[in-house]
Amino acid sequence: MPTLTSVRIPTFQRRLSVRALLLAIAFVTAVPWVGGLGPTHAGSVSNKALRLEKVTSARIPVDIATRANDDGLYIAEQNGVVIRYDAVSKGRSVVLNLTRFTRADAERGLLGLVFHTNGRYLFVNYTDSKGNTVVARYAMRDDNTADASTRVVVFQLVRNQKSVHNGGSMDFGPGGRLFISTGDSGSGNDPKRLALDPKSLFGKIVSIDSLARDAKSADPRIWAIGLRNPWRFEFDDEMNLWVPDVGQQRWEELNVAWAVDGSGRGANFGWSAYEGRSRLNKDQSAPDHAPPVYVYEHGEEGCSIIGGTKVRDKALPALLGWYVFGDYCTGRVTAIKITGNKAASFAPANASRNAHRALG
Repeated sequence: MPTLTSVRIPTFQRRLSVRALLLAIAFVTAVPWVGGLGPTHAGSVSNKALRLEKVTSARIPVDIATRANDDGLYIAEQNGVVIRYDAVSKGRSVVLNLTRFTRADAERGLLGLVFHTNGRYLFVNYTDSKGNTVVARYAMRDDNTADASTRVVVFQLVRNQKSVHNGGSMDFGPGGRLFISTGDSGSGNDPKRLALDPKSLFGKIVSIDSLARDAKSADPRIWAIGLRNPWRFEFDDEMNLWVPDVGQQRWEELNVAWAVDGSGRGANFGWSAYEGRSRLNKDQSAPDHAPPVYVYEHGEEGCSIIGGTKVRDKALPALLGWYVFGDYCTGRVTAIKITGNKAASFAPANASRNAHRALG
């Protein structure tokens, strides 16, 4: 099993999603941390941290995306509005307004967005007025707005339980298909045992044909099973699949499915037979499940892993190749790096939460 190097990044206001946080990080470089670091044992960022600067503001930002041949940054607000931030002019403009289709309520609302690799189509993941999961496609105009008249629903998942555990993330992956994360539909302990049910689309990573004419012809296929509420996931440049999964009673977890092993195709991540590496529902069986590569217990570290991303930006050499994720309960952001033969950890000292409230 691979081991990990980890580092804590200062605590931030919890409303800021990890991808929105990385928007701020992307505009700065690693600089020495004022006040120094605590004891260090190894690692390329042992004497550095990050200085964060406010780039823009948004109303409950939940996701962020970039688009091919476009300098703008696209931000999803939970209330159903997609905005574009122009890095040159510093201006903001509305790309798409979905407020007639959704509403922000606890875990509901606009949950994710992604662009087709050709940049011509925007995909949004949201819950409708009944709480059902909807993924819709919109063609983009030359003025960087979405054409509402081109709306096509390419995926829909009708809920029959609670309003929680919606998943909500999307990414393009193997075969050029669009991948979507779904939660187990709630409530506690996966009462209808959907996550490990191979006939249910709940608690899964699902792939579809993103350019299908409608949801019926999008050919939804289950890619991986055994997930509780994968709020964010991604394929990195090597097509390794990274899936943080929000825990319930005790453990938060990060799952990785390596490209050499099929990028997660057919993977079973264990929920609800397991939470983290601990046995949970005894009536559920997952003998060949892939255990998480990283877990942390509810407590000082937090209680809800809300996702992250593998850093690819060479302007951030101190974190290049590291996976950065956040915790909703504490606002803490952590970077981990899987190493082949050793693990080390260290943490910055004198980190001030108040110094970063402007990011919220």
